[in-house]
Amino acid sequence: MAGEDTQTLWLEFRRTNDKAIRDRLILTYAPLVKYVAGRLGSGLPAHVDEGDLVSYGLLGLIGAIERYDPGRDIKFETYAIARIKGAIIDELRALDWVPRSVRSRAREIERAIAELEAKLGTAPTDEEIAAKIGITVAELEDSLTDISRSSIAALDELWSVSGEGDQVSLLDTIEDTTGPRPAEVLDETEMREALADAIARLPEREKLVVTLYYYEELTLREIGEVLGVTESRVSQLHTKAILRLKARLAGAAARA
Repeated sequence: MAGEDTQTLWLEFRRTNDKAIRDRLILTYAPLVKYVAGRLGSGLPAHVDEGDLVSYGLLGLIGAIERYDPGRDIKFETYAIARIKGAIIDELRALDWVPRSVRSRAREIERAIAELEAKLGTAPTDEEIAAKIGITVAELEDSLTDISRSSIAALDELWSVSGEGDQVSLLDTIEDTTGPRPAEVLDETEMREALADAIARLPEREKLVVTLYYYEELTLREIGEVLGVTESRVSQLHTKAILRLKARLAGAAARA
């Protein structure tokens, strides 16, 4: 995308700040917005319109174009994707469409995982998590489905760059306002190490889902085809993995 013509546009825009050139850059990079909106939209409830996500993302793209420094050692696409994603997620948070009961259940599952793991020394099973909370395994699965429907794929944000001092938020699929966030306690290197360690210790199928989704960039449907299960089952596995990772990172931050 960033060929010689685009490079010329960047240099000209930086020199003149011309609105017509900015508009040409917006058109050049508009497919990035569609890509990010599509990826985030795949994990959201049906009533969240992808067209709205695109319009939120365009604001992020415009901000990225206006603030990008072509002299920096970072590709514009990498920088822009982080800002587009941030703009969409900020807008979704402002709408506050995650029901309080779903948030509360997500924190409950996360706490149960953390306590069981501390006690058992291994990743707890669905049966153990359900028993700890006092619900059936079927109710746990329904809860995971509800959480996955109202959450945004969050690990993506960890590998995003921070732009102009903005700290890209970390693993907050479900915003938790209680207690310090791991990002505020651990530095970036410690956070990446803690995350890599947490992923390595996930149960095998959850680890596979995380790897295929975040590293191989398969969709949840494609992962279902690989594993031979339904897309909704993959969604549950993904949500469970996110909650386990959040519990582990919170534990790493508490020990820091």
